Amino acid sequence: MTAPSGALVGIVDDDPSVRKGLARLVKAAGYRVEVFASAREFLARPQQEDPSCLLLDVRMPGLTGLELQEALAIAGRRMSIIFVSGHGDVVGSVKAMKGGAIDFLTKPVDARDLLGAIERAVARALSAQREQAGARDVQGRLKTLTAREAQVFALVVTGMLNKQVAAELGIVEKTVKVHRARVMEKMRAGSLAELVRLADRAGIIAKP
Repeated sequence: MTAPSGALVGIVDDDPSVRKGLARLVKAAGYRVEVFASAREFLARPQQEDPSCLLLDVRMPGLTGLELQEALAIAGRRMSIIFVSGHGDVVGSVKAMKGGAIDFLTKPVDARDLLGAIERAVARALSAQREQAGARDVQGRLKTLTAREAQVFALVVTGMLNKQVAAELGIVEKTVKVHRARVMEKMRAGSLAELVRLADRAGIIAKP
């Protein structure tokens, strides 16, 4: 099992011996590690790079692991979370998984199970980062379109023909062709199918 280069794993647990043991295991697997004694200590951490994966204890003094999960979701910081708890109650595990947790492991945790869960969590986090970067790139391309080009783009990806777009916008078909060509160029799309995929990534719903 090979850790993705540079992947950061955060560990939040109020038990010093648990923090030390988990940190040793995770570092040995090739990940970078940051440890925190409480949920509030993690939230007070300067927001630079969020961990690709967060190992959370469930029951901690003050803010619990489940409450930290909820706080991160509200703040829009949707990192991959694995719960590691000595209190593996069904209600807590169900709530954690509904909140998007990757796994819910009970202490003493098996090293193989934990590293497998971390690998899945990091993979999902990196995939989400790539998707977000792609979405930002598409949004940047959209901003280069004029208002009319944006209208043509939104209609073309629904499958409308040029003459239908022209009728919808009250312009001539030749003008639609010109705008469509500019849209394809600015969006860097080589085909209508690719343009539709870009529309999907940009959150523009293409209805037939």
